[in-house]
Formats: sequence, C-alpha cells, structure tokens
Amino acid sequence: MTGFGKASGQINNKKITVEIKSLNSKQADINVRMPSFYKEKELPLRSYINQQLQRGKIELNLYVELLEGQSNHQINKELFKKYYTDLSALAQDLNQQNNTDLMAIVAKMPDVLKSEREELDENEWTAIQQIIETAINHLNDFRVSEGKSLEEDLKLRVSNITSLLAEVEKYDASRIEAIKERIANNLNEAVGENNVNKDRFEQELIYYIEKFDVTEEKTRLTTHLNYFLETANSPNSEGKKLGFIGQEMGREINTLGSKANNADLQKIVVQMKDELEKIKEQVLNIL
Repeated sequence: MTGFGKASGQINNKKITVEIKSLNSKQADINVRMPSFYKEKELPLRSYINQQLQRGKIELNLYVELLEGQSNHQINKELFKKYYTDLSALAQDLNQQNNTDLMAIVAKMPDVLKSEREELDENEWTAIQQIIETAINHLNDFRVSEGKSLEEDLKLRVSNITSLLAEVEKYDASRIEAIKERIANNLNEAVGENNVNKDRFEQELIYYIEKFDVTEEKTRLTTHLNYFLETANSPNSEGKKLGFIGQEMGREINTLGSKANNADLQKIVVQMKDELEKIKEQVLNIL
C-alpha cells in the first residue's frame, strides 16, 4: 500500500507540481491539498483517487507556481492612499517623526491587496488531471516494485511453515506410542497390571489417542497454505482475503500446539507461529 509519486508540467504560464504518497490503512483515507482556486474539483478528484488507489492513507499535494511575473493580485490604490494619509496624519499628531516603515504597514492593511477571481478553465483542469494521473501512475509503479519484494517474502514464510509441518511427521508416531506407554504405566501403578480390563483399556486408549490426533489439523493447514499461495497469485487486490486466510492458519497451528503433548512438537509450533506473525505483518501492506 505504501508508495510515492510525483509529476509536474507547465500550463497557461503556470508550473503545476503534484506529489502523492500513500501509507497503510484499512480503508481509503484521502487528504487533498490544493489552491482554493481549484477547490470545486476536490470531490471528483477524491473519487478518482479512490478508484485508482483503492486503499491507504493517501495525501495529494498540488502546487502552483506563477511564471513570468504573473499574479492575480492587484493593489487597491485608492484604499492604499487613504490608509497612508490617515496613518501619516496620525503619526504627526503623535509627534512620531520616524515613519519609514509606514509603507510596509499599509501594505498589510485589510483589502489593500485584492484578488481577481477568474473562472476555472476546464481545459486547464484537464491538463492538470493528466499530471495527477502521471503522479498516481508513478505511485502505482512504486507499489508494484515493493509488492514483488513482498510477494517473495510471503512465499518464503509459507514455504517455511510447509517445511515445519513436514517435520511434524517425524514425531507424530513416536508421540502416540509415548502417550500409550505413559497411560499404561500409570494405570498399572494405580490398579496393578493383572487387574486391568484389556478390552476396556483399549477402548479408553482409542478415545484419548483421538483427542491427541492432529491429522485433521495438518490437512486443513496444508489446504490453507495452498489457498494462501493461490490467492497471492491472483491478479486482483486480495489483501483482506490473505488476512482472513492467515487467521485460519493461526487457528490450525494453535490447535496443533494444544494437542502436541510433546516438547519437540511444541518447538515446531512456536516456529510456525513466528513465521505466521511475519506473514500477518506483511499482509497489512497489501491492497
């Protein structure tokens, strides 16, 4: 979502410069700064920015520099003379001989400078829109460049989780055997081996082993990992969907951890969580 774009051009003896930047945000938060002369175009401009950039904390600045000494301000000569005469007379009444700053004071008086408001030239605004479009294109190019690096990092994290999930198989069978042995030993110590009902013991053992079985969690996590990669390769903006998939991955990893009952398997789960947190952080940068 982050990016920066800039473009400039000359229109009607004016230098127009457009700068636009975007930061991460859950929705489109658009701030437009432009001279009051163009304010009537702010609402359609916001709509255009929203359409092009979709999401992010976006700030657009439009600067106008007049060329060849042009200005739409004129001095109100009559009012200037009146201010100057009145202030000069007041200075004499107060015996203030040093009035060298009187001209500067008068220039700052209300309405001395008057602005001539002209109607906005639609052709001029069309040309400005092209400059804005160029700046937005530069920002999008920046986003695409950053997105490629982000894509590589996300795929690496998913690959790491997939590799860690494969390591679960190393401890799964031995973990179940250890659970069986521990339950049998505890039962023998409690009631004696000769007093154990073998059939009932097998039934109870199956019940407890099912509680520790992680086959479903491994299958669902694999499905989520594949779906994440499939969504990441989509040509559409899928940042929010990737976030949702990441949440589902987290649920399966947490359940895997709660059922682990094995120190080595718990270590793998911790590593998975670490990779997933990095994925969640990066997904916030995606549209």
